[in-house]
Amino acid sequence: MKKIRQQILDLEKLGPLPSENNLDPDLIRCYENLYRSITKPITNEEARILVKLFGSDGCFGLASSFVHLIETAPDWPLEDCLSEINNEWIIELRNRAIRGGRLK
Repeated sequence: MKKIRQQILDLEKLGPLPSENNLDPDLIRCYENLYRSITKPITNEEARILVKLFGSDGCFGLASSFVHLIETAPDWPLEDCLSEINNEWIIELRNRAIRGGRLK
C-alpha cells in the first residue's frame, strides 16, 4: 500500500465538503488550499478517502474539482467507491465511468 499524502489526510480530518450555505470563508479556503496542493495523479487509496468527502452540494466548485482529481487514480473506477446511491457526486462519478466505457 502506498503512503497517503498529508494533504489527503488533512482533508479527511476536515470531513465532508461544507455546504454552499456555510458562511465560513476560512473553512472553504482551507479545503481549497489543500486541494490545490495535491499533485496528480492520486493513488487508489487516496481516491477511496476523497470519494467519502462529498457533501450535499457543489461547495463552490470544489466537488467538481474532486471528481476530476479522483478520476486520476490508476485503477479508476474503483467499484467499491461507487456504491453510495444517495450522493449526486458519486452518481456523477459512476455515470462518467459508464459513459467512458470503463464501467458497465
